[in-house]
Amino acid sequence: MAALHAGRLLARRYRLIDRIGAGGMSVIWRARDEVLDRIVAVKVLAPSLAADARFRDMVREEARSAAQLVHPHVTSVHDYGETLAPDGAITSFVVMELLSGEELEHRLTEGPLPWPQAVEVGAQVAEALAAAHRLGIVHRDITPANVMMTPVGAKVLDFGIATQVGAPDEDEDGGTFGTPAYVAPERLDGAPAQPSTDVYSLGVLLYETLTGRPPYPADTWEQLGAALQAEEPLSLDDVPGLPPAVARTVLRCLAKDPRARPTAHQVAATLRDQLLPGDPQAATMLAPTVTLPALATPAAALPPAEPDGPATPAPRRRPLLVVAALVVVTTAAALVAPNLVPDGTTPPAARPTGAPTADPPTPRGQPWSAAPPSQPKS
Repeated sequence: MAALHAGRLLARRYRLIDRIGAGGMSVIWRARDEVLDRIVAVKVLAPSLAADARFRDMVREEARSAAQLVHPHVTSVHDYGETLAPDGAITSFVVMELLSGEELEHRLTEGPLPWPQAVEVGAQVAEALAAAHRLGIVHRDITPANVMMTPVGAKVLDFGIATQVGAPDEDEDGGTFGTPAYVAPERLDGAPAQPSTDVYSLGVLLYETLTGRPPYPADTWEQLGAALQAEEPLSLDDVPGLPPAVARTVLRCLAKDPRARPTAHQVAATLRDQLLPGDPQAATMLAPTVTLPALATPAAALPPAEPDGPATPAPRRRPLLVVAALVVVTTAAALVAPNLVPDGTTPPAARPTGAPTADPPTPRGQPWSAAPPSQPKS
């Protein structure tokens, strides 16, 4: 199969511009959608795997899972396609929104986040997971590498190993998909996929954003098993200013018993409650509605008083129209402003969903992912 190159047109629509990332199973390209005239990210299955129907199915299933989730904190999937080269080789790809921002994993190399910021990111990831769980989808790989911090909030990336609730959690070779330090204990025993396993991973992510380290550091399945058996008590007492309700919620997410964990919706609600009272910036981002102050009637709008009687009350119709107009203008500005880019300027550096910086080898049974490859359990 001929290697992809800048300028190639996929599916008579997506013109490749430049390669911006690669992983063990995928290559990420910046491309132009020539039908809708927009820049997108195109995640292409690696040529070495393209002939394997199983991997092509994984690409298609990732696109289907993510496309069902229309949510502000989930990366949008625009399209899935396959093209046939003259030599008969198949190219499978997913088209996604191109994100601007920083991976949470990279941000954590500088140390833990201030607790309000960590809780805000956690609330947004929890909301995304709650939306997925309502549709019967389990992500199975919530890690800092799969969360992008963008100007419009956190975005959950990479549904490459997502599956349906109740589906077998192991691959056909008996391996466990995921990143060891973020995998729930019951997954090591091959329990079916459940939303509670995502909640455990969310707890690990929250713990790491608050402390700078995962609760059970592990690079292999053996290390994870040993860490989980150590039974060392976890604590967040050393996080300055952290509300007790947040600490209790994080530790409940990390419960060894899946039945003791809260739902993603409950986590989001608890974290949001802690943000709204004391953090004005978080309140602006998370509050569902904004109430406009009442407009006083201008003095010039009042009619003159009758010579021999009291002043006539001002008519109310005109001020009401002014309020309605302000609501329309304010709403339109909120919808349009984030998308404005001045003519002649270059947009900020963009990243696709989960694009890594390294290209490690592909072990057998590795999940379809543009992020650094998860380790299969042997």
